[in-house]
Amino acid sequence: MSRVASNPVTLPSGVEIKLDGQRISVKGAKGTLELDIHPTVEIVQEEGSYTFAPRTNEKAARALAGTMRALVNNMVLGVSEGFEKKLLLQGVGYRAQVQGKQLSMRLGFSHQVEYQLPDGIEVQTPTQTEIVVSGISKQLVGQVSAEIRSFRPPEPYKGKGVRYADERVRIKEAKKT
Repeated sequence: MSRVASNPVTLPSGVEIKLDGQRISVKGAKGTLELDIHPTVEIVQEEGSYTFAPRTNEKAARALAGTMRALVNNMVLGVSEGFEKKLLLQGVGYRAQVQGKQLSMRLGFSHQVEYQLPDGIEVQTPTQTEIVVSGISKQLVGQVSAEIRSFRPPEPYKGKGVRYADERVRIKEAKKT
C-alpha cells in the first residue's frame, strides 16, 4: 500500500462524511463536495477516521488508493477551512477589479480582459494589483487561478504579467550589441 493511502483521513469537528456505495459526500461549515471513488479502492471507516485500501494488489490500484485518499483529504480541508491563491499584477497600468461575478483586468492590451467567475469561486481585489481567489474546491481554485494567469503570464525580460504571489520569475539578461 502507498504511504499516502496508509495515513488515515481524520475529520475535524463540524465535518460529516456520507458513503453511498462508491460515492462519497463531505459536508462542512463552508459547503458540500462529492466524489466518486474508483472501483479498485475501498474505504474503511474507523472511529472518526477513514482509511483507503486497494481491492487488488495491482500497481494501479495501489496508486489510486493514495490518490483517492489525497482527494478526500483535500475535500475535508476545503469544507472546513477553504483554499485560496493570491495573484499579483506586475506592470505599468496593470489593474484588476471585481464587478459581481466578473473579474475585469487591464493587462496592457488595447481592450479590457473580462473573466466570468464560475460558481463556488470567490474573488477579492484588496488592491488594484492583487487578486485573491478562494473557494472550497482545491482543483477549482487552482484552475481559475491558472486561467487568470494565462491571460498574461510573466515574461522573462522585465517580469511583467500576472504571477502567483509565491512565484519566482527568473529575469533574463538583455542581448548586448
